[in-house]
Amino acid sequence: MAPPLVAIVRLATASRVLVLTLSLLARLLFRPYDTSASLHPPCLSSPSFPPSASSSNSTATATAISSLAVWDGVHFARSAECGYEYEQSFAFLPLLPASIALLSRSLFAPLVPMLGYRVVLVISGHVLNNVAFVGAAAYFYRLSVLILKDSGAAYRASVLFCFNPASVFYSSLYSESLYALFSLGGLFYLFSGARTVAMIMLALSGSARSNGALNAGYICFEALLQAYDAAIQKKRPMALVTGFLRSTFVFLPFFAFQAYGYLNICVHGDTDELRPWCKAKLPLLYSFIQSHYWGVGFLRYFQVKQLPNFLLASPVLSLAVYSIVHYTKLLHQLFQSTSIHEQIIAIVDGRLVEAYESSDVATVLKSEISTGPHNKKQGNTEVKKRKSVAASAASAASLDSNVSRGRIVGDNKDECPLLVLPFILHLTFMTFTAFFVMHVQVSTRFLSASPPIYWAASRILAPARGGSCKRWGYFVIVYFVAYILLGSLLFPNFYPFT
Repeated sequence: MAPPLVAIVRLATASRVLVLTLSLLARLLFRPYDTSASLHPPCLSSPSFPPSASSSNSTATATAISSLAVWDGVHFARSAECGYEYEQSFAFLPLLPASIALLSRSLFAPLVPMLGYRVVLVISGHVLNNVAFVGAAAYFYRLSVLILKDSGAAYRASVLFCFNPASVFYSSLYSESLYALFSLGGLFYLFSGARTVAMIMLALSGSARSNGALNAGYICFEALLQAYDAAIQKKRPMALVTGFLRSTFVFLPFFAFQAYGYLNICVHGDTDELRPWCKAKLPLLYSFIQSHYWGVGFLRYFQVKQLPNFLLASPVLSLAVYSIVHYTKLLHQLFQSTSIHEQIIAIVDGRLVEAYESSDVATVLKSEISTGPHNKKQGNTEVKKRKSVAASAASAASLDSNVSRGRIVGDNKDECPLLVLPFILHLTFMTFTAFFVMHVQVSTRFLSASPPIYWAASRILAPARGGSCKRWGYFVIVYFVAYILLGSLLFPNFYPFT
C-alpha cells in the first residue's frame, strides 16, 4: 500500500481530473445562462505583452477556452491582461493575476501566437490552480497529522478536502487554490518551527485573498506560547517582538495593495473629484468596494429574497458550527484534566514537532535544556518539570514511524491538542463573518480551506464499533458529492452557485 501522503496526492490529482471532466461535460451538454464571458473588449491602455503584431486569435477553440473564465475569473483574467483599470477590479488581489501573467509570458509563451494572450492566460490559470490544489492537499495532510497526532483522522480529513463541496472553484480561475496552498503550507511550517518560511507563505496567502491576512493570528498565538515559556524560565520575552514583526509582515502585502490602489485612484486618478473613500481618515479601498459594489455589510443580506442562498450555505455553516462546538467541548475537557502549563511547555519545547521529525527523544531533551555549570541546578529542575512530556514525544515519534510506513493508526477521538485552539478561533470569526456580513452563499468556498471542518467531519465518518459509518456520516458524504456535481453543472455555465 502506498504511503498516506502519496495516496493523498494521487486522490487530489484524481479529484481535479474528475471536476474538470464534469465541468467540460456540463459546458458541452448545456447552454450557458450568460455568454458575456466570451466578450473581450480591448484594454484601456495598450498591454505591455504580447507585442502588437500578435493579436488574439478568434478561432472557435480559442473562444471556447476563453469563455471558461466565468464569474470572478473574468476579472482575474482581465487584471492579468490589462492591469487594474477600474476601481472595482481592486477587489481581486494580485497574486493570481500576477502568477498567470508570469506563466503566460514564460512557460506558455509559445502558445500565444496560436491562441492569443487572453486564452493563454485562462489556460495558465487553470493549470496553476489545479497543480496548486494538489500541493495544498499534501500540506493539509501533513498539517493534520502534526496537529491531531492521529494519522487515521488526518487521512480521512484529507480525502474530504480533496473532494470538498467547493471543488469546482479550486479547478477554475479563482484564487482559492493559491490561498489554500500558502495558508496550509504556512501553518504547517509555523508549527514545525520553520517560522521564516511560514511567515513568507502566510504573507503570500494574504496577497491571494483578503482573509489571508487573518493568518497573522496564528503567528501571534505561537508567539504568546513562546513568551509564556520565556517568562517561566525568567528570560526576556523576545518572542513577543519577533511575533509582532512577523505578524506585521503577513499583513504587509494586503495593505501594500491598498496603498497601490490609493495612489492609482486618489493621487494619480483621472477624475476631477475625489472618490468618497479617498477622503476617509483610513482610506481602505477594499472595504469600500465590497460595500459599494457588492452590498456587503453587517446584516445587509438578511432579506426574504435571499432565503434560498441561506439554504444553499446551510450545510457548510452547520458543519462549521458543529466543528466549533465539538472542539470547544474537547478543549474544555483538556483544560480540566491537564495542566495548561504542561500543555504549553510541551508545545514550546517542540515535543510534537521534533518527534514528528525525529524519534530520538534524548536528543530533543538535550537540545532544549542547558547543562552549563552555572545553571545546572536550574537545568535539573527543568528536567523534572518536563520529564512527563518525553512520553508524549515518544508516542508522537511512534506515530510518525507508522505514517512513514503507510499504516493508518487507530483514532483517539477523546483527545484534543491545545494547538487546535487557534484553528477554532479562526473558524469562529470566519463563520460569524460569512453568516452576518458577507453574501452568505459564498460561505461554501469561503470556509473551504478551514481544517477544523474536515477534522470534525472525519470524526463523524470514523468507523463505529460495528465497522460502519455513523448515520450522520452518510449525510456528510451526500452533501460533498451533491455539491461537487451541482457546482460542476452550474458554475461553468454561468449559473449562480456560491
